[in-house]
Amino acid sequence: MAKVLVEDREENARVPFLRGILIRSLQDSGLSFDAAYELATEIRNDLSDASEVTTSDLRQRVIEQLKTRSEDTVIARYRKQKSPFGIQIEQRDGQLLPFSRIEYQHCLENIGLTNEDATEIVTTVHQHMVDRRIETMTSRRLGELTYRYLRQSHKLGSAVAHRWLVWRDFVNSGRPLIFLFGGTAGCGKSTIATMLASRLEIVRTQSTDMLREVMRIMTPKQLIPVLHTSSFTAWTALPGAPESIQDVPETLLINGYRSQADLLAVAIEAVVQRALRERVSLILEGVHIHPAFMEKLGNSSDAIVIPVMLGVLKKKQLQRRIKGRGSEAPQRRSERYLNHFDEIWRLQSYLLSEADHANIPIVANTHRDKVFREIMRITIEYLAKDFDTTPQAVFA
Repeated sequence: MAKVLVEDREENARVPFLRGILIRSLQDSGLSFDAAYELATEIRNDLSDASEVTTSDLRQRVIEQLKTRSEDTVIARYRKQKSPFGIQIEQRDGQLLPFSRIEYQHCLENIGLTNEDATEIVTTVHQHMVDRRIETMTSRRLGELTYRYLRQSHKLGSAVAHRWLVWRDFVNSGRPLIFLFGGTAGCGKSTIATMLASRLEIVRTQSTDMLREVMRIMTPKQLIPVLHTSSFTAWTALPGAPESIQDVPETLLINGYRSQADLLAVAIEAVVQRALRERVSLILEGVHIHPAFMEKLGNSSDAIVIPVMLGVLKKKQLQRRIKGRGSEAPQRRSERYLNHFDEIWRLQSYLLSEADHANIPIVANTHRDKVFREIMRITIEYLAKDFDTTPQAVFA
């Protein structure tokens, strides 16, 4: 399909027709994504034989399509938009970006709101701007407006509004976040880390399993045998350990794990210290992140450290998750983990108990979205410890 140019005679400019921009504009007018995608695709197909179209002609084509769908309310909102780019948000650096309902919904979900609650607030804020024919708004004013509507919400109220205030203050500060996720095999550390990195736009993630693999290459098995085992079989490499045993004693199991975790502690701390020096956010996950290490690291003046111990509290559920790992990633060989399931389960019990005694937050991994909300609530609780300012200062 040849490129179609849209001529804006008021601005004396031509820009390419972009279906994605039209979809966003239709969503901002109240159309669902599926309906907006279908309509924008029809418009693009209608323009397939044209090389150029004016903005007024394009808008009229859109309105005619909306009329065939009896979308009178959407038409009224669409007419109020000055351009297909919709409402523009001025960032702190002066850059103008189109207001995206989806992206702003994710911002609200970052303070622990459900999808439904976030959607409701975004709709209210967007309607406020549309009704007043606002074409440009600063990001600080948008944050303040959101804070006001959160406070006015009978369902959410001042407590949630305060979470928003704390989060926006942190975002404005530019300080990095350091997430430390501990937990045994199968508890979902990697999955949660990947989701959190995507939602918070954190580009640096690290697994302790990968650090262990690097150390294995650098150190022969004959020199440090405990490094060349799994965390739940590390006891077999301890000096004087029996060659085979039916029921591994608790002390032996834990000593093996701690020996391997201690070897990795230097590498783990080096990764964290580099992130602190470079002032970048980091997600570090792995079974070797012991509660004692979480306590030792603590909070830094340059970053907010969020320790979390993940767990699956039902045996059958953890077994199912481990079996699922084998189908999703065959190289991880679920049979080996299932053969040592008793050791994995007991190691998890030990880590959860240690985390509980150290007052490290424990999150039961039952559903990804629920876990994400819980982690963000924990994050804001940590941020709130140092929060001492007013809404006027946050949105000044």
